[in-house]
Amino acid sequence: MEAIKIQEVIKKDGEIRMTGLPLKKGQRIELIVLTEALSNDVTSATAKSLLSSGIVGLWKDRPIGNSVELARQLREEAQNREM
Repeated sequence: MEAIKIQEVIKKDGEIRMTGLPLKKGQRIELIVLTEALSNDVTSATAKSLLSSGIVGLWKDRPIGNSVELARQLREEAQNREM
């Protein structure tokens, strides 16, 4: 199966119009529609929500020592991990 990628902006709610495709009458196709999130669907994290999430201070009781060295070690382990 060959993929044809077309990016368009929807001009009318619930309607997609495509013309000029290299398709022939009777040819079978499968249509998959991928959408981008609307800008008003995105919620941003505030400092208050981050503080109350439990993420901030998550590792405060761990014996980290040199944080730069720990970050380097974690990156190296992730890169060398078998998939």
